[in-house]
Parts: sequence; C-alpha cells; structure tokens
Amino acid sequence: MKKLITIIFATIFFTGNVSIAESDLWDHFGDQNVYGQKAVSDEEFDKALESKLKKRKKRDKNIPKGNEFHQSNETEFLKDTKDELPILCIPADLKFSDNVVLPTGHYQVIGEKRNGKPYLKFYQAHYMIAEIPAQETQDDFNEDNVHFVRLIENGEKQVKIIFGSIDFNAYSIINIAE
Repeated sequence: MKKLITIIFATIFFTGNVSIAESDLWDHFGDQNVYGQKAVSDEEFDKALESKLKKRKKRDKNIPKGNEFHQSNETEFLKDTKDELPILCIPADLKFSDNVVLPTGHYQVIGEKRNGKPYLKFYQAHYMIAEIPAQETQDDFNEDNVHFVRLIENGEKQVKIIFGSIDFNAYSIINIAE
C-alpha cells in the first residue's frame, strides 16, 4: 500500500506542469530602456514629487478669486451688466426702409431713448451699421436675463427683434429683404 501511494505521488509530481526558471523577463528591464532614461530610486521619485507639489501650491495662491453674488450686491451686479452688450445673429438680410438693408451677420445691439422714443442701434466692432425705431413695451418676453436681444419669426416675410435692458423693453418688426 505504501508503494502504491508513493508511486501516485511521484507520478503527479513528475508529470505536473512545474517549471523552475533561473530568471524571469523583468531581470533585464533596466538594460533595455528604449528612450534612454535611467532607473530612478524610490527616494528620488518621492523627492521629485514633493518639489512639484510645492510649486503647485505656490502657483495656486496666485489664482484670482471671483466675486461672490449675494442679495446685498445685486444692484451693483445689475449696474455692471449695463456695460455688457447683447449680441444678435441675423441669418438673412433685413430691409429697414427703401435704402437701408442690414446684411447677414452678428451685431451688438444697444437700446436708446431719444425724446421718449426707443431706438435700437446695431454695431459691428465700433461702427454703427443701422439704427431703427422700436416700440416700447412692458412685456419681458419671458426672458430669464435682464439684458437680451433675440430675433423671432413673424410670418414668412417679417421678423420681430425683441430687446430688453434695465431701462426699457422694446420690439421692432422688420421685413426680410428679397
């Protein structure tokens, strides 16, 4: 019986997939560096990492902090938005009168009241391209912003330009040039 058990264990031991290697693939890793880099010790790596983190902390101190928005400074925020001009994209040429055609493009729009009547001025860069009369309204056109300008379809041959600012809200209906 002892011989039988010895033969079984010997057979399993010698026929099993046991491989003993003198070295593995990682033994020559440092010798075959393609990029010409040298191996770095753990201490050198930690030292380099600490120096990078110190530089990052110094750099983070110089980042300017933004202004917080509170209910108390809401009026200042609204006064500052007056300087920001809304931009309108006009996808087709618009005809204001017989002579004046506003070409396709992007325009900054300023609303202005003269003699109690509102006007919309269209600018590209610092050049005024056109000025049109508008109708003042109390409607805010369900807009979320205080300053806005938008082009709305008003039939097949007309568009409606709506404008809103702190001073007034207005609209103007303009024909599409053919």
